[in-house]
Amino acid sequence: MTSADNQQERPDEGLCQYVAGFVDGEGSFHVAFQRSRFTRLGLQVIPEFHVSQNPERAEVLKLIQEVLGCGYIKANHPGSSRDQSVVLVVRNRQDLAKRVLPFFERFPLRSSKQREFQTFAAVVHAMERGEHLTKDGMAQILQRAFAMNSGRYRKRKLQDHLNVLESSETVRQAPATKRGKIQSGLHGDMQRLAEMTSPPVNVVVREDPGKRTSGVPVVPPGASLGSRVRNG
Repeated sequence: MTSADNQQERPDEGLCQYVAGFVDGEGSFHVAFQRSRFTRLGLQVIPEFHVSQNPERAEVLKLIQEVLGCGYIKANHPGSSRDQSVVLVVRNRQDLAKRVLPFFERFPLRSSKQREFQTFAAVVHAMERGEHLTKDGMAQILQRAFAMNSGRYRKRKLQDHLNVLESSETVRQAPATKRGKIQSGLHGDMQRLAEMTSPPVNVVVREDPGKRTSGVPVVPPGASLGSRVRNG
């Protein structure tokens, strides 16, 4: 067991009060959303805990990292000459659920940011229950998240994300098109044409008196073999 784990289980009361007060002023709880083709609903939920500070005071972030036992520290805006601040980030959901939330439930914030934390905690707990995997659950998470900070820092509107849910539902409910292979006794280019998958080639069967011929695709004058053929 690491020293960070020991601190998480038996934290120094005064130190933890200091961390909570610092986060009350410099920290933030945020739930981001981004479109993703790898998720069933077309949206990915990203809950994040941030604490930022000027680089000359980065040791405070290291202290918070040790107390919580999780997170990583990086440049807040890499490559920027104007913003040199650094930020402690906790994005791992297990760390959020088992370390960050219990800490701030034991040492609550004193400002209105406590309401933001409570909403943030509700979102993380909902994700732990798998509610973000259903359309209704995701819609509720969206509504909760957009209520944080009145949604004023968001680039997209709530309805934009709800529309993504509706479109993903429509795609899932659309019947799959069966693509069967056409069997033919033809050869060469005509065989390759007949073996194409959908759309199928329309075949006209001509009958001579007393004799039935095999089906032969009728290609109108000027049409290529790859064009769709209509019945004559």
